[in-house]
Amino acid sequence: MSEQITGAQSLVTSLEAAGVTDIFGIPGGAILPAYDPLMDSTIRHILVRHEQGAGHAAQGYAAATGRVGVCMATSGPGATNLVTPIADAHMDSVPIVAVTGQVGASAIGTDAFQEADIRGITMPITKHNFLVTDPDEIPRRIAEAFHIASTGRPGPVLVDIAKSALQSMTTFAWPPELHLPGYRPVTRPHSKQIREAARLMLESRRPVLYVGGGAVRAAASKELRELAELTGMPVVTTLMARGAFPDSHPQHLGMPGMHGTVAAVAALQKSDLIISLGARFDDRVTGNLDSFAPGAKVIHADIDPAEIGKNRHADVPIVGDVREVLVDLLVALRSDAEQGRTGDYEGWVRFLEGVRDTYPLGYDKPDGSLAPQYVIERLGAIAGPDAIYTSGVGQHQMWAAHYVGYEQPRKWINSGGLGTMGFAVPAAMGAQVGCPGEVVWAIDGDGCFQMTNQELATCAINNIPIKVAVINNESLGMVRQWQTLFYNQRYSNTDLHSKRIPDFVKLADAYGCVGLACDSPDDVDATITKAMEINDVPVVVDFRVHRDAMVWPMVAAGTSNDEIKYARDLAPQFDEDDL
Repeated sequence: MSEQITGAQSLVTSLEAAGVTDIFGIPGGAILPAYDPLMDSTIRHILVRHEQGAGHAAQGYAAATGRVGVCMATSGPGATNLVTPIADAHMDSVPIVAVTGQVGASAIGTDAFQEADIRGITMPITKHNFLVTDPDEIPRRIAEAFHIASTGRPGPVLVDIAKSALQSMTTFAWPPELHLPGYRPVTRPHSKQIREAARLMLESRRPVLYVGGGAVRAAASKELRELAELTGMPVVTTLMARGAFPDSHPQHLGMPGMHGTVAAVAALQKSDLIISLGARFDDRVTGNLDSFAPGAKVIHADIDPAEIGKNRHADVPIVGDVREVLVDLLVALRSDAEQGRTGDYEGWVRFLEGVRDTYPLGYDKPDGSLAPQYVIERLGAIAGPDAIYTSGVGQHQMWAAHYVGYEQPRKWINSGGLGTMGFAVPAAMGAQVGCPGEVVWAIDGDGCFQMTNQELATCAINNIPIKVAVINNESLGMVRQWQTLFYNQRYSNTDLHSKRIPDFVKLADAYGCVGLACDSPDDVDATITKAMEINDVPVVVDFRVHRDAMVWPMVAAGTSNDEIKYARDLAPQFDEDDL
């Protein structure tokens, strides 16, 4: 007869069996039974200061390592504090498992103390979720959660476990195989669609490889580079795909979209064929859908069939894992090349190179003050392409996407779809735990930083030596930019006064970190170098930057990508006779 153990012991043993080595969480009444056997486990539990930090840390861990991130919280407010990171992971296809405690089974539905229907609340923002009231079910549900989170289109799975199930006696039995009726993600693309895609690619004259975050999740960078170099096609990488294709590669035109490079936006708008690889035609990329890439046919490859044709009709829909799609496309195109059939894109490539040369990324250097773009540019140069960079959301996020050179996948971690302020610090913490020997920089805004900087305490106590660059412009910068452009410079509630309150250097010191400050271009390199030399405790650098710097290029929300502005009063002019 199998040994009798508690449901809580079964949960911890199940997490060990699933390969978990690190958990971010906070105990509380309903989940407390699980914290007792956790003391005897091989799993490292990191006590965060807010459950939202636990969720974003699990995301950073998953995004940096490719493994499933795990967070844990108690019932009620503990669980609802995980809602934002769960929604964020859902939008950006990040594999995390959230384990929450629930009130005892007999109390469910009675509005018991700290009760919330977290399964109902998270139904639209999880890939799947479970409520477990029978302790015998715990191993199977945990195994299923990790399988679902990490296969197909990755995403968050929630396992809500009643306190009564954690306290009851059971036996542990890890399931030898899983039976999930209706869950059969397709990874291999259909050969007929591959052949049709190859035919369109050879026929087109103005193709572009439009690469999304799915290429990073699918570990498809090697195959992507092979395809790009085989065909000579231009490549654009979305905000979620930065690093999937090297920035230094001559075929790379940068990031498309609302704040994309002029060349990347032009490549999509003027193309006759878009080969979409793990991208979802997000509104931030397309602008006004009716005027997006009007002359382009679309090959849309995605592991999630629900994304294909959702926003833009696909002439060739391909359901499959991006890496496997690329492998099959390479076989087809190499076969065509052996028979003398190759594409002719020379004029198109020359046109886009001209656009890139005419409209490079650039910024003004204000007299006597510090340009935020310069800070980020120097940070990227000094920390280099092997460092991991996380960011919050706003102007600093766009500058970090543009002015750091990304050469490898999983080095750029940000909140794309949900746009969650406060993401950078806890995500950096998770990335550092997952990649302990690597340099991890959180590039944050002064607004974002004040939402989750309590996790500096977690980092200091647990020897997680992240580095934080606070791009401090005393404002909710992106909102202020919109107020400048669209609200007659009426700055309603965007002034944070954060060059005075709080003093970020003293705050860092209070949290057991090293605090540095910099407000002069002459001191930027020395300050970053000093931060790079400190590797035993977290470092926070308060970069006091010019307040009115703006993110350019820009396509105003809801307008056509044809209306892109290169600077405030400058719209690009294309000589389409070159096409």
